[in-house]
Amino acid sequence: MNGGAAMTMGHPQPDVVPVSQSLADLTLVTDTSTLRQVAEKMSRHNNSVPDDMAKMTDMEVRGFLNLYGRYMAEKSTKPAISWGKIQQPDANMLKPYDELPAAGDTASEGELLKKLAVLKLNGGLGTSMGCTGPKSVIEVRNDSTFLDLIVQQIEHINKKYEGADVPLLLMNSFNTDGETAKIIQKYQDTNVTITTFQQSRFPRIDKDTLEPLPLSHTRYQHSDWYPPGHGDVFEAVFNSGLVDTLLAQGKEYLFVSNVDNLGATVDTKILRMLEETECEYCMELTDKTRADVKGGTIISYDGKVSLLEVAQVPKQYLEQFKSIKKFKVFNTNNIWLSLRAIKRVMQTGALQLDIIVNNKAVGDKKVVQLETAIGAAISYFKNACGVNVPRSRFLPVKSTSDPMLIQSNMFTLKSGSLVKNPLREFATTPVVKLGDEFKKVSSYLSRFGSIPDVLELDHLTVSGDVSFGSDVVLKGTVIIVVNTGSKVMIPRGSILENQVITGDLHITSH
Repeated sequence: MNGGAAMTMGHPQPDVVPVSQSLADLTLVTDTSTLRQVAEKMSRHNNSVPDDMAKMTDMEVRGFLNLYGRYMAEKSTKPAISWGKIQQPDANMLKPYDELPAAGDTASEGELLKKLAVLKLNGGLGTSMGCTGPKSVIEVRNDSTFLDLIVQQIEHINKKYEGADVPLLLMNSFNTDGETAKIIQKYQDTNVTITTFQQSRFPRIDKDTLEPLPLSHTRYQHSDWYPPGHGDVFEAVFNSGLVDTLLAQGKEYLFVSNVDNLGATVDTKILRMLEETECEYCMELTDKTRADVKGGTIISYDGKVSLLEVAQVPKQYLEQFKSIKKFKVFNTNNIWLSLRAIKRVMQTGALQLDIIVNNKAVGDKKVVQLETAIGAAISYFKNACGVNVPRSRFLPVKSTSDPMLIQSNMFTLKSGSLVKNPLREFATTPVVKLGDEFKKVSSYLSRFGSIPDVLELDHLTVSGDVSFGSDVVLKGTVIIVVNTGSKVMIPRGSILENQVITGDLHITSH
């Protein structure tokens, strides 16, 4: 592959097969009259709308109708999970990271890396943090964006290991595809080949009528559509032709992770384990804290490795699921896959991922989004397993509470990777919870003279109108809760250790 090249796999062009024929080819759980009516309406809609943006490709139609048909059937027929069949994963299903053998010397690591491609899930926007455009272009450390750091990581690998030529794939949504294609042009002078491709675009469903929203008009409305979750990665990477392309280039493995998880770096120990055990699917999991109680976890179900999500848990067992005593680890969404196995599973048509029903509101209309998750695919692959990794491999940025940790002295930056400060005496990373006043990036930045020293911090909770001067040190557990209408300014150079600050207080230097 040519270093520095940037390629875009355009959204697949519509096939000539009519929607009605596509439906006939589908293997569906049900063939209800509602499903048939929706399929026929979609066919008429696709033939009549003048705007190409309002049309669906044949592959999108197939994918949507499959989910929709299963959703209609499962509302009344899907059996609940049997709690009694759930067992803790055995040693082959969940491997401690520290017990994995080292990958070997530089030469053997290089041979392994020649077989690897890296895929980042790049479909999200930064709107929840007050930013516009793809989330991957938010600046997170030293004026560098997520994408900047990811490219630096892979660039370092390709320089260190001659011939490794690890490519970067970006799975965009229709929300991020156009902007990302422009942004990646700045990496043309690197040794990283970047390929973008677009995941499916599905229609939202009117919750009252169970009809897809775009069928109600003939013009494109952005709010009618949504990307159907990261479980769509299998369909998208296979249908784009990238699986065959990568296999032809000698690639055998795909490392998939969220673009906003800066801890998700290439790890040759895990890659070696995949090769030696012929593992087709490996999920990275890390120890739960009380902030992670809703995260999906790996289980043994009927003797087979599976993922248990909170939405699957019967109400009477929710507290048991949230307990960190029984279910000790949760899914980081760092996934290692065999490319040959993806091809086999997709060619057989066996992949039927659990449906996530996401209820939303568009204006005054209640809608349903049918989504899937990549973690649910674990039971479809041979020799699948989990690896219990250090918390440092799970550093997502979901809110402005997260960049505070990433920007602090808890980590240093080396070749685009965050490296935990060796002066931190504890294996865990601090839990940071910042209130609504910090929600937008601009507000967050304005409330810190500088990011506090957190090397000895265990837990920080801040609620209300609070600002921090420069050179503040936080240790142990610090809780600052300010009443509405009041304000707290933590003075420059303050040292707060195991303190609770509440009420109408204004701390001053003394």
